[in-house]
Amino acid sequence: MNNNITIAELYNLNETIAAKLFEGMTYPWEALPRIHDFILELGKTLPEEIFEKRGEDIWVARNAKVAPTACLNGPLIIDEEAEVRHCAFVRGNAIVGKGAVVGNSTELKNVVLFNKVQVPHYNYVGDSILGYKSHMGAGSITSNVKSDKTLVVVKGKGIAGDIAIETGLKKMGAMLGDHVEVGCNSVLNPGTVVGRNSNIYPTSMVRGVIPADSIYKTKTEIAEKH
Repeated sequence: MNNNITIAELYNLNETIAAKLFEGMTYPWEALPRIHDFILELGKTLPEEIFEKRGEDIWVARNAKVAPTACLNGPLIIDEEAEVRHCAFVRGNAIVGKGAVVGNSTELKNVVLFNKVQVPHYNYVGDSILGYKSHMGAGSITSNVKSDKTLVVVKGKGIAGDIAIETGLKKMGAMLGDHVEVGCNSVLNPGTVVGRNSNIYPTSMVRGVIPADSIYKTKTEIAEKH
């Protein structure tokens, strides 16, 4: 199995309401085309005493905090104690986990945010999956379409050497493992996978697979955490 990039290696599925979305899959990006239908089915099962249905295909936990200036489009689930702040723009196909923060002027589209994720300031997160307690610094974004519009290939180094996995997807942003920290004003290029507990330096341009428990400084300088 390739190092660092499977669902089991990246995520604690006990920390998301969307655990069943990943059943039968090996790699997290396989879930991206299924988010829309999954939300529609899960939404029908959510208890009314905990979740309020707002408009068509939008379910918001009654104890979540949603600013009146936030723009919410379905299908969308906002889990308990999440916070969606001023002028957040949710374009749809989004799951916002328990205690997660979607900040001012942050845009979400076709994403799963695990519990306690923070995208709190001027972030764009599209066609991406962010693991438990991952955090994106102010201005950091996921770039989800290649400039030449070709299909995304996940490239990096695995246990057995170099890997190149064709995703079959035109749109794929970043897969962030649990407890990943992304520095301010960084760009995560299409097909980026960041292993658990890793840190990305501010203003970085990241591409490919970043190992777990590492510090990304530049593409030629990736240090192991001690």
